[in-house]
Amino acid sequence: MNTWDAVETAERLRAREVSRREVIDAAIARAEARGSLGAIVTETFARARSRCDGATGPLAGVPTFIKDLVHVEGVGIGWGTRAVRGVVSTRSDPAVRVIESLGLVCLGKSATPELGMTATTEPLERAPCRNPWDQTRSSGGSSGGAAALVASGVVPIAHASDGGGSIRIPASSTGLVGLKPTRGRLDMEGSQLLPVNVAVHGVLTRTVRDTIAFWSAIDASTRPARPIGAVPSAPRTRLLIAAYVDSPLGRPVAPDVHRAVHDAARACEALGHHVELVPCPFPARVVEDFVRYWALLAWLQHRLGRVLVHSSFDSDRLEPWTRGLSRWCEREPRPMAAATRRLRHLTREHAEVMARYDVLLSPVIAHPPPLLGHFATDAPFELALERILDHCPFTGIANAAGNPALSLPLGRTVAGVPIGVQLAGRAHEESTLLALALELERAHPWPTIAPGWT
Repeated sequence: MNTWDAVETAERLRAREVSRREVIDAAIARAEARGSLGAIVTETFARARSRCDGATGPLAGVPTFIKDLVHVEGVGIGWGTRAVRGVVSTRSDPAVRVIESLGLVCLGKSATPELGMTATTEPLERAPCRNPWDQTRSSGGSSGGAAALVASGVVPIAHASDGGGSIRIPASSTGLVGLKPTRGRLDMEGSQLLPVNVAVHGVLTRTVRDTIAFWSAIDASTRPARPIGAVPSAPRTRLLIAAYVDSPLGRPVAPDVHRAVHDAARACEALGHHVELVPCPFPARVVEDFVRYWALLAWLQHRLGRVLVHSSFDSDRLEPWTRGLSRWCEREPRPMAAATRRLRHLTREHAEVMARYDVLLSPVIAHPPPLLGHFATDAPFELALERILDHCPFTGIANAAGNPALSLPLGRTVAGVPIGVQLAGRAHEESTLLALALELERAHPWPTIAPGWT
């Protein structure tokens, strides 16, 4: 069962080839056998067994995990931080209610770094989350636990969220499909109140069709004004794709990443699409502004944690990385405010770029997944910041602009570790990205489970 994707699992359940309890019990057994990955924060196995037969919806009976940044009624929540202890959610987040309405059965909460604020899942309060492809390496962040659970075959689909790359970075690191949707499609609760709404919900999957099935079900459940709609098996017309590898910050990009993007560009050309190799179309200022805005978000949680997180929030127990971001914001309030103002105009600037192209093809991250400890949150702040800027200059642009972006596992390092490539599109045009992804998946299939876990 661990090789079935969510669509196949749901189909076999509907055909009564297997019972829901058998599917859930098998997933629980896999979860227990993969404890060394450090991907599960809280298990809700008894709850899943008691609820699976009553689940309704297009994905009824398919097991999943919910990221430990959001509320699931009656289940503990820790936000990946030492700043709170012993909190049990009294309600479910709106997005969780939508996800469970699709019939997905929650087996527990997946690991996340403190408050989702970094690109690895190594919170100081617990063991690190390990990459199933190489357990000495990071599974990415902040949806690193979700990625490890899907890539190791525990579940076929897992909830994730993305405020600066937190779906796409783990997808790239662990060989998965990860779509950050258009702003407004399934936003994080309260994100609409922020100066720039950057945070959205999504899922990590092993196949493109699972991502399509999830968002098709979300469309049917939430009835958005601009649904994704039916996704064709290939783009209806040949696309004009701009491919770039240069970091917006002018920093080095690893040779393996260069090769992955150029191979993906050639794959698109072989499918009949027109690809132009271009310099990075966004100035360094955009990434610098985004990182400053990220510091503002850390400051809000640092100073207003008892309101924004939980009444028991103890800011003195925050990790050095989070406190460092917050203090940077306090030291330089005027640049932070100016950065926020500029980001509010990025949607228009991004649309001007996308008026010339159908898709932007780029790296997801500038380097392969690093060794555990590379992004240590107790490292000196200046060193930690430099490492983040080196590694993650590509993903935050789509969050600030609000457009969709997809990580697709088309590359590998010389050592065989996954490297994703990013496909970014126009707002509300997820169907274009997903149709291209289906076409690339057929032409260049990837392993759906990390070696050694089948």
